[in-house]
Amino acid sequence: MFTHPSTTNNLEILKKRDNYIIDPVAGELASGLEGKGRLDEPENIVRYLQDYFVPKNMLGKKILITVGPTYEKIDLVRYIGNYSSGKMGFALAENCARRGADVILISGPVSLSTPYKNIERINVDTTEQMYNKVMTHFENMDGAIMCAAVSDFTPVEKLDNKMKRGKNNIQLELKPTVDIASAVGAIKKPEQFVVGFALEAENGEENAIAKMERKNLDFIVLNYLNDPFAGFGVDTNKVTILHRNGMVKQYELKDKLDVADDIVQEINTLLF
Repeated sequence: MFTHPSTTNNLEILKKRDNYIIDPVAGELASGLEGKGRLDEPENIVRYLQDYFVPKNMLGKKILITVGPTYEKIDLVRYIGNYSSGKMGFALAENCARRGADVILISGPVSLSTPYKNIERINVDTTEQMYNKVMTHFENMDGAIMCAAVSDFTPVEKLDNKMKRGKNNIQLELKPTVDIASAVGAIKKPEQFVVGFALEAENGEENAIAKMERKNLDFIVLNYLNDPFAGFGVDTNKVTILHRNGMVKQYELKDKLDVADDIVQEINTLLF
């Protein structure tokens, strides 16, 4: 029925009259046949409606976002990594996409997905791989949000087989990985922005400000390891935003979707 000329003609008339169409999905139909014509899932319909009322104030903007952890290989089965789930970065990507931006999402190994067609996802494993992808794309971006919790160290020697258990202790020599945020900050043009993150255990504002200056960031998002229900692996976060001009904004504990909205609103002050 959906592909019948009368249906398609009527839909074209509705579109010409500026009606918003939520397209059906493919699957098993009431007739028992397979094809396009099923009502979309309720949560998707709700998302379409919510997105419709979001102001498209980032339409035409190109935003690069790094998310998730990176894994540094020790041997065939072991790696150095961290507990980052990627939830904060994906929330930022979806918030920018809802506002009309075209997003390049460079993601470490996470299990999340996104339904937005204006998010181009690039998967990587290591810090070096993420660095290479960021440097390839950043030149053509309006700005970057460096949200990934990259591994700061990588083994000097990476084994091509599996390390066997023994009775003696072993020593693992590490070297620093490339600093992606610093590399981006060093090539940032005046019309581009770069936002960073700082996860601290103590002296948070002091360390975050030093990091912002050192890496030439426009503002930095600070959160603390010891704040309950904030940080890795949870759906909430509690952040402080520190700007280069000295302005500080502190926020209460919120869902990461709402935290993303606060951060993107601050980014809009840099864009316009």
